Amino acid sequence: MKTHHYIFLTALLFVILFYDQDIGLNLGILGIIYAVLTFFKTPKKNRTRLVYILSATSILSGAAFAWYGDFPSFLAVVSSLLLLAYKSKNKRMKILLLAPVFIVNSCISLCRFLNFDSWLPQRKISGLWQKTLAFILIPLLLVSVFFGVYSIGSNHFASLFTDYELDINLWQVFCLFVLGFFIAFNYWNYAVDKMIYKTNHIISNNFQKDSQIPKATYSFLDLDSERMSGVISFLCLNILLIFFIITYNYEQFYEISKTPAQLSEETHERVNAVILSIIMAILVIMFYFKSGFNFDSKAGLMKILAKIWIFLNAVLVLSAAVKNYEYIVHYSFTYKRLGVFAFLTLSLIGLALTFIKIQKKKTNAFLFNTMVWYFYGTVLVCCYINWGGFIISQNMKRKDFVVDYYFTTVNFSEKGLLKYAEAKKDLQLEKTIQAKIKRERSKKKLSKILYYQTIE
Repeated sequence: MKTHHYIFLTALLFVILFYDQDIGLNLGILGIIYAVLTFFKTPKKNRTRLVYILSATSILSGAAFAWYGDFPSFLAVVSSLLLLAYKSKNKRMKILLLAPVFIVNSCISLCRFLNFDSWLPQRKISGLWQKTLAFILIPLLLVSVFFGVYSIGSNHFASLFTDYELDINLWQVFCLFVLGFFIAFNYWNYAVDKMIYKTNHIISNNFQKDSQIPKATYSFLDLDSERMSGVISFLCLNILLIFFIITYNYEQFYEISKTPAQLSEETHERVNAVILSIIMAILVIMFYFKSGFNFDSKAGLMKILAKIWIFLNAVLVLSAAVKNYEYIVHYSFTYKRLGVFAFLTLSLIGLALTFIKIQKKKTNAFLFNTMVWYFYGTVLVCCYINWGGFIISQNMKRKDFVVDYYFTTVNFSEKGLLKYAEAKKDLQLEKTIQAKIKRERSKKKLSKILYYQTIE
């Protein structure tokens, strides 16, 4: 099939799946179909290992949305499909340019649509098809569009046609087709601007040969002075960080116990301070090791001090993780506390990549290009695992378990709460949960969430 076939096919499929439906199973099905079609449309020379992986994650993300239908799984479906489309056509393009490419294409999609020769087959249509297009399809399209416009401006005009009963809501079909066509057109027929192509080599993971020559960054500092500035800065920062780690751990583990509210507030403040500290630390290292100093034979001491600072920052992250774990042991699991572990893990990964950047003499862009993949992996982990079910399964063992709180704030916890209600013989709780499950099951077929269909 040609590109225009994929566009019209998936636009029509969008209408079929979403007509008179809420978002649910239908979006999962659409995501899986997009992933399968993209894989088969990809030329064999572009079917790299990454494309195979992204095809699999796209299908799994579509299945995850069909199962849960929540925001993390929606984000996983969208990001997986965009990455798959991007890498199937541009295997050498950096991931940082993904957002600019699709944003630019979406903004100028109307102009690209009107340029028919660029996406429709460049051949003359003759015979029956030519007459059908000229005498029926084009006039029908124009009449439909202007009918919608005139109906908005005159109720009496609209009543001439709306008084007749139709089983199909033509306005909804039209709107769905326009939205589906917009999505399909920008997915299957996106183009990379020349300026973006030129930017690709600038954000390479490796330095160009002309950037490997050590030279001063600023006119008011010579190379020796800038190098010494880095040594003094990292030495002072290491000493400062050592004292901070000591006081930080003393406050966390040896001060007098506080109320849960005070402990919660202080824990979040300290974790935020740690994450901010890590980000600033990486930015400082990026400032000093942006080009020439990576290849400066006299910058050995500065590299050692920078690596020590990375190690000390990692110790700080682990201290925060231990305190967060202790907090969970005392006051149970929540989404926020699990999220803290996710952010701290990403912070450790960022520090490890910064170490690799110095050791392997990589560019600053290497950090961003690589971290985007780890963020994507985090999104996948968030959507594939039922964290609500995990929270309930762990917290229902506690004596301070509050059923009403978890029923209203924790998603996809119904299976665990039904077991809890059965164990405690709480008939009221069981009725409330069953009523929610019944409401979810009563949705239209393509609007259903599969999770609720599997609860006995």
